[in-house]
Amino acid sequence: MQISIIVPMLNEAPILPGLLSHLSQFVRQGAEVLLVDGGSDDTSLQLARAAGFAALGAPRGRASQMNAGAMHATGDVLLFLHADTRLPATALQDIRHALARGRHVWGRFDVTIQGQSPWFPLIARLMNLRSRITGIATGDQGIFVTREAFFQVGCYPNQPLMEDIELSMHLKRLSPPACLRAAVTTSGRRWETRGVWRTILLMWTLRLRYFLGANPEALAKAYR
Repeated sequence: MQISIIVPMLNEAPILPGLLSHLSQFVRQGAEVLLVDGGSDDTSLQLARAAGFAALGAPRGRASQMNAGAMHATGDVLLFLHADTRLPATALQDIRHALARGRHVWGRFDVTIQGQSPWFPLIARLMNLRSRITGIATGDQGIFVTREAFFQVGCYPNQPLMEDIELSMHLKRLSPPACLRAAVTTSGRRWETRGVWRTILLMWTLRLRYFLGANPEALAKAYR
C-alpha cells in the first residue's frame, strides 16, 4: 500500500527546514512526498527542491493545491498534511493497518496542539471527541483517504474554507472514518496570536453558518 503525503504550502520558508527534516523519515520508509506551492513570494519552492523533494506549483488555495498534489501523486493512499503539522513516527504503519481490513476508506489522526496555552490539551481532547462523534475531520488532523475514494467523491471542493468538512461529509457516505489514537502535533500559533477562546468562538460560529448554508467565500473573509 503506497502512501503519498501531500503538503500545501504558502510562504513557509521559516519552518520549511524543520518540515523537510520531519518528512525525510517517511521518505526513508517508502512514502512519496509532494509539496504544492500556492505562489509563495519567499524561497519556499526553491528550498523544497534544493532539499531533493518533489515540489510543484498550483493556484493558491489549500483545496486547489491539495487537488493538484493528488493528481500528481502515485500512491494508493493520499495523506494530506498541513505544513505546521507533524506526524507520529508510526503514521505509515498506522494508516496501512487502519485501511487493510476494508471497513474504512479514509480516516484521520487524533491531534495534540503545541504551544504555551494551558487550554491546549483540553481543546485537543474536545476536537478528537467531536470528530469521533460526528465523523467529520479537519485538516489539522491529517486526513488520509484511498486514491479511489478521493476521486470517487470528486476531490476537495474548490472553496476557500471548510473544504475539509465538505470532503468529510462526502467520504462519510462511503465509510465511517478510521479515527486513529496516534496523534499528529499541530501548531497552536493561530490560537495564540488571535486569542484562544476568541478563535474557538470564531471557528464554531463559522462552522454553524456553513452548515446553515452560508457562502464559503463570505466565511473566508470573516475568518481572515
